[in-house]
Amino acid sequence: MNDTAEAVPIRWESEGTSRIPFAAYTDEQRHREELERFFYRGHWCYVGLEAEIPNPGDFKRTAVGERSVIMVRAADGQVHVLENVCAHRGMAFCRERHGNRKSFTCPYHQWNYNLAGKLMGVPFRRGVRGEDGEMQGGMPEDFKTDEHGLTKLKVATRGGVVFASFDHEVESLEDYMGPVILKWFDRLFNGRQLKILGYNRQRIPGNWKLMQENIKDPYHPGLLHTWFVTFGLWRADNKSQLVMDAHHRHAAMISTRGTQGQAGQATTAVSSFKESMKLEDDRFLDIVPEPWWGGPTAVMTTLFPSVILQQQVNSVSTRHIQPDGHGAFFFEWTHFAFEDDSEEMLRRRLRQANLFGPAGFVSADDGEVIELSQQGFESKPWHRALAELGGRTAEDTDHMVTEGLIRGMYEYWRKVMEK
Repeated sequence: MNDTAEAVPIRWESEGTSRIPFAAYTDEQRHREELERFFYRGHWCYVGLEAEIPNPGDFKRTAVGERSVIMVRAADGQVHVLENVCAHRGMAFCRERHGNRKSFTCPYHQWNYNLAGKLMGVPFRRGVRGEDGEMQGGMPEDFKTDEHGLTKLKVATRGGVVFASFDHEVESLEDYMGPVILKWFDRLFNGRQLKILGYNRQRIPGNWKLMQENIKDPYHPGLLHTWFVTFGLWRADNKSQLVMDAHHRHAAMISTRGTQGQAGQATTAVSSFKESMKLEDDRFLDIVPEPWWGGPTAVMTTLFPSVILQQQVNSVSTRHIQPDGHGAFFFEWTHFAFEDDSEEMLRRRLRQANLFGPAGFVSADDGEVIELSQQGFESKPWHRALAELGGRTAEDTDHMVTEGLIRGMYEYWRKVMEK
């Protein structure tokens, strides 16, 4: 077996992006380059919600790309994001997912840091006194604690959502989103206080980009998901709109619910449509329009590369993408509500959250097809996927019968990766 075999080259069939090489999903060297160019440089990544760390000392361990980071609220209320790597010997010192601390101490050699990442204490920094009364060992005289703090990321917050970047020269968060996507971001995160309802976590054995594609793909929901097509939550004939930012890296899919069980062009010969399907508990479809919707019943926003912002009827959540090598990613759902929600609305959001997550009535389908897609890619990495529904270019549309958002994402991917 040749362990030094070269990576499969990325060869596109044309200058366009409607035919995506399988090697984009299977090449480990390209994956390492993606991490550097998309997750660690020039981009903002989602890390969490401020509501997850409401009090001084509260923290959440999460990730940017494949790097472990800690989102923490300091005593002055400021939110910091610190890399979970001790400045001494590189240990990932924080193991808890959530907690409250006055400071962080690495268990290996007890180096201690404040909540802003500053090194506060080094055991035996001055050495120890020997039998002769002289000091022995210790750090060099020119050792300065100010030079050995934790790596601090640049932080931006908007509407209670926290983003971070290892790149301190990154553009502003607002410029990064662009005015088109910012409009849909602000629709969901409009200044109301958020309330955390809970989490779902899973590891999906597929390339991380496949989840970005999945939520830029309006073609599949009315075909794959029995729930969506049967109960009218997301169908090809729903009133819809697809929009992108100027770089085509971010997108929003906007849909207005149709009629449950109604047969028609969007359901004819669609095997997932079950006209006779009924719910034992119809509270799962106890949908109440909310004033902030402004019409659409579902808006799925993809912020490249790290997060999906979901509003599906009354269920609202973030979905955090955390790569784990070229062939897998961790996927964390944070379901939330608003502080001014009634108890009835809280229960409604929790019930509807059952549509989503690893075992969700809808989302279980996505995890499975992503896994099976990755298996196909790995079996013939010289081949390519086809994304030509609706044409071969990327543009905004007022319908769902297109793969234009996927083509747009790969326009951006090629621009960055082929520099």
